[in-house]
Amino acid sequence: MNCLGCKLANKKEDTSIVYEDTYVCCVLDHSPYNEGHVLILPKAHFRFFDELDEHTAASLVEATKKVSKVIRELYRPDGITICQNGGAFDELTHFHMHVVPRYEGQNFAKFYSEDEANYIEDRCKLEATKRKMEKALLELP
Repeated sequence: MNCLGCKLANKKEDTSIVYEDTYVCCVLDHSPYNEGHVLILPKAHFRFFDELDEHTAASLVEATKKVSKVIRELYRPDGITICQNGGAFDELTHFHMHVVPRYEGQNFAKFYSEDEANYIEDRCKLEATKRKMEKALLELP
């Protein structure tokens, strides 16, 4: 298991898991664009969207719906960006989706910038976000 995405999704690396099921694991991005930025990773190794099996794809969509609902309730963003970067743009070399709360005035192009000022790096803040999101996800019907 040399794949970082596999390690994160299967709890072989330290990460902030907010939700998981049989097929996917949802973790807080270690350098979030905004508080509540979540990555959704399949537990099985897939590199590209078109490789996902039916169960994993269905689980990915359901987890994305749940995470989006909780982000809307907890953070009241002006919108949510859901995206996936594949191929040469996939730093994990493992399929994953970003679910990112966004606010008026934020330039989408800056989501991909290397400007560290956009990131929340405080580990305590990540832990507080993790607890808040876990609780809200557990309370969903």
